[in-house]
Formats: sequence, C-alpha cells, structure tokens
Amino acid sequence: MNPWLILSFAILFEVSGTLCLKLSHGMTRPLPIIGVVIFYLGTFFLMSLSLKNLEVGTVYAIWSGVGTALVATIGILYFGESFHWLKVLGLCFIVGGVILLRQTST
Repeated sequence: MNPWLILSFAILFEVSGTLCLKLSHGMTRPLPIIGVVIFYLGTFFLMSLSLKNLEVGTVYAIWSGVGTALVATIGILYFGESFHWLKVLGLCFIVGGVILLRQTST
C-alpha cells in the first residue's frame, strides 16, 4: 500500500484522537476516552507502517503539521475557538512547510 496514503490515515486518526481528547472533558467521559486510546494506537501503528518507506523527519513533520492545521481549523469551525488573521497566517506557514517537505522527500 502507498506509504503516503497510510500516512494520510495516520493523520486522520491523530486528529480524531485529539478531538476525542477535547470531547472527553478532562478524561471524565468514557466513550471519548475509548476513542482517544483507539485512535492514538491506530495513528502510531499506521505511522510506523509509513516509516518503512519514508524518512522519519518528513513523516513526523507532515504528521504533526497537517494534524495541527486540521485540529486548529476544526477548533475554529466546530468548537467556536478564536479566529484571527495571524492564526490563519500561521496555519498557512505550516501547510507551506509541509508542501516543501513533501517536495524534497522520496
């Protein structure tokens, strides 16, 4: 299977796990806690599979950068978190950095 596709699923699992953390309200709600465990186990398993064929620095940077950008965007759109043009600029820098990393990796 394509390691980039596997990494994409790892990112989606990581974002899902982080959203479950938010929904757990300080780890006091059982269902989101189960989601946290399942999604984070899944993300690390999938990330380890992508590392068989991709560079560790590139994988980690893309995984964390795209995950950060997605979680911040979901926070703004779904959870009503603060929106400021500097936050958007920062997210654009993250996405731009991810694109540059992708261009230099095999």
